[in-house]
Amino acid sequence: MSEVLAWFERKFTFEFPVELYANLRTRLRGTTARLDELLRGLSRDALTRQVEGKWSIQENTGHLLDTEELWHRRVEEYLAGATELSPADLTNRKTHQAQHNRRATTEILQEFRVARLRLVARLENLPRDAFARVALHPRLRMPMRLVDHMYFIAEHDDHHLARIWELRRASLGGSTVTIELR
Repeated sequence: MSEVLAWFERKFTFEFPVELYANLRTRLRGTTARLDELLRGLSRDALTRQVEGKWSIQENTGHLLDTEELWHRRVEEYLAGATELSPADLTNRKTHQAQHNRRATTEILQEFRVARLRLVARLENLPRDAFARVALHPRLRMPMRLVDHMYFIAEHDDHHLARIWELRRASLGGSTVTIELR
């Protein structure tokens, strides 16, 4: 049984200053490195094994890639002055149909890296006031600033990274990484 709280059970409050956009942009940039580290050294079986009928490590990774299109679209909606953001496909049809377990892990990682760096590059040169723009989030039914949307993406990343970590530990027999301090 997973220790990771189901994504749709998460509740959000956005009470931090807009000025955190630089920190959040860095956090978004770092997801690719953290993902690469989590997947490194795992066998094909460990990467593609489903536990309790839920997504494998590779399917979680593919899902991160699949959501990049939505994140990009929403950023453009903020910049265009939209009042409500595009809804996500709550059935995750794209991920289910993608058959990520049949793909090469390196391909998925590379595509994710390119897509994510494109998103970060788009956020890189925006003026500070752009991060304060507000639109309604369609599922949460609450207003979100662009900086809040960045936090939402980072939390979504971390949700799947936590699940991948959990699956990784299970595939290695519950062992954890030991670091020797000298």
